Amino acid sequence: MRVSRRLVVAGFALAGLALVLGPFAALPAAVVGCVVVARGRGGLGAAIIVTAVVMWAAFAFVVLVVLEARAFRIPSEAMEPTLQLGDRFVTTGTSSPQRGDIATFNPPAGALTDSCGARHPADSACPRPRGGPVELTFVKRVVAVGGDRVSMSGGAVRVNGRLQGPPVDAAKRDCPSCELPREITIPAGHYFMLGDNRALSSDSREWGPVRGDWIIGVARFRYWPPGRAGGL
Repeated sequence: MRVSRRLVVAGFALAGLALVLGPFAALPAAVVGCVVVARGRGGLGAAIIVTAVVMWAAFAFVVLVVLEARAFRIPSEAMEPTLQLGDRFVTTGTSSPQRGDIATFNPPAGALTDSCGARHPADSACPRPRGGPVELTFVKRVVAVGGDRVSMSGGAVRVNGRLQGPPVDAAKRDCPSCELPREITIPAGHYFMLGDNRALSSDSREWGPVRGDWIIGVARFRYWPPGRAGGL
């Protein structure tokens, strides 16, 4: 059975795209390769399949090793409405997230008991973590970095005296930790992490900033549920 030139070109094109699209291009390329083999052009078909496999392997190496990509599932309501219970997303590794990033990290030991590493006034957030890290994975938003001055009123965060976005609606509920008007300064190399759902989040307000080397990665893409898939 005759093999068209277009089919072969399409097979190699899909195999090449596997370097960027991974299995979404590699699998169709392999199917085309099998069709070419079935039509009597074993050498060409095998070349398409091998190219697809090699490109898929290269894609996997970049994603898993170079970018340190990982998948996570949201276990609580602490990041609503941005991330909801059961949402699944992918992170890439970094120890230097930026303000506004959603990051995964290992919290300090004080997170287990909502305890701070330093005495502080009741109207300020915790300025220092206590112990850690512990082998748990938390998901919060970076609102301040080392050297920043942080305070909060009505669920709205001020960083270096500037309002950072509108207050979070959930903070309108009973939320004593949403009223922390006395500024603290974040230690160098640390990150102040808050849940978007202020009233239902245990975060840096109670147990302090997170060290940079405790950061696992930054959320990049929500892949589940499909109806809300997209970048973060």
